Amino acid sequence: MQENVKTPYIEHNKRQHTFIKYTFAVLVDLTVLNLFAEYWDYVTISSFTVSLVAAIFLQFLLQVTLNLEHKVASYFKKQDGFKAKFLRVFSAWGILFISKLIMLKAIEILFPLNINFSGPIHGAVSFIAVIITMILAEQVIVKINQALRDKPEEF
Repeated sequence: MQENVKTPYIEHNKRQHTFIKYTFAVLVDLTVLNLFAEYWDYVTISSFTVSLVAAIFLQFLLQVTLNLEHKVASYFKKQDGFKAKFLRVFSAWGILFISKLIMLKAIEILFPLNINFSGPIHGAVSFIAVIITMILAEQVIVKINQALRDKPEEF
């Protein structure tokens, strides 16, 4: 009788991991964009292709923003005291908030006739709602992936 032997999962190299990570992030962003476009009148996208290009572009801008925010935060983490802690939190909030307005303007410039975020504050509210949903959806996918990891004792 043959024994059912589990073989350990072989990890991806760093390039494969990065490719998979960003492919999933773009697919999640694409899904969120299209769901908002389909079910919320404040988000209008002319085609699937436009939403795909927008999802790739937004993922790029999100990564640039997060890298900048992490660099600024690490600068303030090296310093001691309440002032440094306050400046770290305030600068992170400022970078993350202002970046959303810059992203909205970039989308308006890149896709002037193809993507429209409307509603309160010239569409900023709907755009920020979409971005926050994208980030939350990406985090849910990351948490599910981490929960599905094999535990060492399972082998």
